[in-house]
This record gives sequence, C-alpha cells and structure tokens, in this order.
Amino acid sequence: MLPLVMAAVLSVNVLKVAWAVEPSKSELSIETRIQALIPDIETYTARGMKAFDSPGLAIGIVANDRLIYGKGFGVRSKAGDAPVDSRTVFQIGSATKGFLATTMALMVDRGKLRWDDRVVDLDPDFQLKDPWVTREFRVFDLIAQRSGLPSYANDALGLIGIGEAALIRSLRHVEPVSSFRSTFAYTNITHLLAGRIVAKAAGAPDWNTVLHTELLDPLGMTDSSHTAEAIEAAANHAKGYRWTPEGTIEAPFTQIFPYDFGGAGDINSTLEDMVRWLRLQLGNGTFEGRSLVSPENLAFTRTPKVAISDKTFYALGWVIHQTPNGNIVWHNGGTSTFGSYIGMVPDKNVGVIVLTNEVNMGFPDAIGLWSVDRILDNPMVDHVANTLKAATAKFEVAAKLFAKPASPRPFQPLAPLAGNFVNRSVGKAAVTLEGEALVMEFQETGAKLKLEPWDGDVFTAKLVPLGRFSALAEALGPLPNGFVQFQMDSDAKLNMLRLSFDDGQAYNFRRK
Repeated sequence: MLPLVMAAVLSVNVLKVAWAVEPSKSELSIETRIQALIPDIETYTARGMKAFDSPGLAIGIVANDRLIYGKGFGVRSKAGDAPVDSRTVFQIGSATKGFLATTMALMVDRGKLRWDDRVVDLDPDFQLKDPWVTREFRVFDLIAQRSGLPSYANDALGLIGIGEAALIRSLRHVEPVSSFRSTFAYTNITHLLAGRIVAKAAGAPDWNTVLHTELLDPLGMTDSSHTAEAIEAAANHAKGYRWTPEGTIEAPFTQIFPYDFGGAGDINSTLEDMVRWLRLQLGNGTFEGRSLVSPENLAFTRTPKVAISDKTFYALGWVIHQTPNGNIVWHNGGTSTFGSYIGMVPDKNVGVIVLTNEVNMGFPDAIGLWSVDRILDNPMVDHVANTLKAATAKFEVAAKLFAKPASPRPFQPLAPLAGNFVNRSVGKAAVTLEGEALVMEFQETGAKLKLEPWDGDVFTAKLVPLGRFSALAEALGPLPNGFVQFQMDSDAKLNMLRLSFDDGQAYNFRRK
C-alpha cells in the first residue's frame, strides 16, 4: 500500500504563474523565499503522505494576490492512477466556516444584520437551557465557539439523520458545561442557525443559495458545490479514505455528513477555486478590483473571541495563532474521509491551502503549518511526526475503549429489555430483538443501532448499514459508535436507557 502512494507522489501537476505587472522588491522577496522552499516542501509532503498513507493531496501557496506555487500529489483513488491536480474536487469540511462568517459580514455590510442582534429577535424558535443565555445570545455568538455548551453538542444526532430544525431545537435540552462566553468549546449546530439567519436576511431559501450568489459565483469558483451528488458527478473528484495505523481504506460518499451540516462544513472545492477564496481574504474583501465585503466586517471575523491556549484563539470561522514571526489566521476541515487546511498571514499577504482525500487526523494541518512556519522562518517543528504520534494514540484509545472486558459481568436476558423509549432531543426509539441481538431504531429517521452485549447491562452500539445510512456506517469504520446501558428507575425497574456516543455526548431515554 505504501509503495503505491510513494509512486503516485511522483505524478504531479505544477501550476505556472505569470506576472500580470512588474513585481515590487517585497513581492520578489516573498516569491524568492517561497520558490527556495519548494524542494523542502515537496520532500516533506511526500514523506508525510507515506507516513499517513495519504492517497492524494493538493497544495497551493498564495502571496501578493498571486498563486506562487501549486501542485497535486498522488492519486484521486488507490484503485486507479488518475493524478490529483489543481481541479480535483475534495470535501473541505469545517473550512466552510470561514465562508459562513463572510456571508454574515456581507449581511452586516448591507444593514440586514448587526453583529450584536439578539438571536431570539431573529429566530424566536431559538432556545438554550439557560433563559438568561437565550436572551443574551447574539449573532456573533453563533460562530464564536464559546456558547457554554459541551464540545460537539448533539452533533451525533446529525449522524443518525436528525434534520436541521430538530438539531437546532435539541440544543434547548443540553446542559451547559461552562459559563457563557468563558470557555472554548467547538460546536457545529449553532452554525446551522447562523446559516438560517443569513438566508432569511438575504431573502434566500437557504444558506447555500447565499453562498453561491454572494461568494462562489462572483469569485468564479465554478467547480465548487455543496452536495454529495455534485462531488460524485464531477469527472475529476477524489475518493475519500478513512485512516487506520495499518493504512487508509476507501469509503463511499455519504449524503448525511457533512452535507446536513450546511455552513458548518458542506463545501466541495478544488485547489484552483480555494486560491480565489484565499485571494479574497488576503485582499481584505476585494477580488480582482471588485469589493465583495468590507474590510471592517471581514476584520471582525478575525478578531479573537475566546482563548484556546495562551497563543491560540478562536474568532468567527477562523483560528488566530501567534507565532514568533507573525499571526496565522487559519481553519482546518475534516469529514469522515477528507481533510483540509487553510492558513494565511494577512500582515505578510501570504497563505497556504492543503486539501487531502483522507480523514483529517492532523496531516493537512501539519503540512500547512509546517509550510507557513518555513515561510515565516519560525523555529523548525516536525508537525507530521507529532500529529502521526497523536493520531496513533487516539486510535489506540478508541480501540481500548470498546475492547471486550477480560471478565465481563453476566449479561441480561435480552427479551425483557425490548420496548419503546423516548428522549426529548431525539424523539421516539424502539428497541427490538432481532435474532440474537437487540436493535435500537429511531422513529424520526429510520436509523438503527445494533446493540451487542459488552459487560452486564452495557451494550456497544454500532450504526447499521441500511438505506441512506449504509455509506456513513462504512465511512465510520468497524469500531462501535458508542454504548447503551439499561438502567433502573426509582421503582427499581429497567425503564431507563442511556445512549452514550464516542464523542462524549449522552442521551437518557425513558421507557414509554
């Protein structure tokens, strides 16, 4: 498997850059530095691809409103030899959040929104568990990642097919884990509400319509889209891969994730198109002489809102990272089988794009950050080695989590556990005995979890590959997705069921 990838790395597509005008000395300086770094970047990228068994990658470096370097590495699919090039379509995942933030800035420019508008005034259906936080939640809070909710609050409900409106409503039942605006906690569902508010302000049917009308079309991002059907229909698209320490495994596209998450992560794009996006960002809202968004409101999206660490902060759709030689504005993206990194240093008018057809275990971030570090002349850090070590450890932790106990407690008889259950966020679910296993089916979506005995009254839960959930189940891999525990109620009857997903979210069901 590894030799195939290394051989494919040798198949490349380098973009030639022509100067439109005579470059200044500073522009020549940055170009000269980037050109001098290209051999090291290519060597490091090839070595990283081998380490992560990454089938394909596209990288671009933009400076002074020009593409200085662009190249495709590897193949779109291990099953063929078609090379990745500058127009190969990838999923970009949460790098979409920068687009959402920019559409919000556009609406503020036009007086359709204010950053500090109360969300409840714009969408009365919005509600969190704390009434005061509900009243005080503002438009900018929707994408500032400091809601007080747990990280990835209710994201798992999207993976079992719960729709946008129900996902937004489900947040009212989530217990906060920190004070409002005090702590970084990454969420996605709040971005669905932000997209709905932007669409309403624009008079559009949905956020993706705004995305195309206001950004993709004016920028000429003609190969970008937002559905599984669109990426599959593209002649030049990459196949996605999930990662294991033994190698990457191809998995099919799924219509559920990331496409049901809208402005949180649904864009498909190419290196050429993302270069245009980066040029707009580095141009402070102007692209090829046309102003699309004001510098003031674009700058607001890059203003830190909450600390992640002593040197890293989250803004609005962007992360701000302080380095010895400049602040990097960046965001990564990860779907079940793709990864991306978009990073820029606005003060130096330079940025890097990395797109991969492998789930983001840190590899595109490592290549992107290493490249930016080299351009800035920051201290040398082997980001690929560090992220590979972390990815392997994370995989091992997950495998140990679901490993069968050496001496499991006696299992409950299965038949008495069957019945109908209900949860306020998820709705109704039926637990039935199918053969020698229990299956939990969610009434609203038809998704099923197979429950296999693990330890006494605890069962592992794995998404069943049926219907529209078939591709997602394959993309998620062979490990279980969580646990189910049957629990006693106050009358000492097994009328409670607790579903815990592997992201740490848990849902209590009561027998009807």
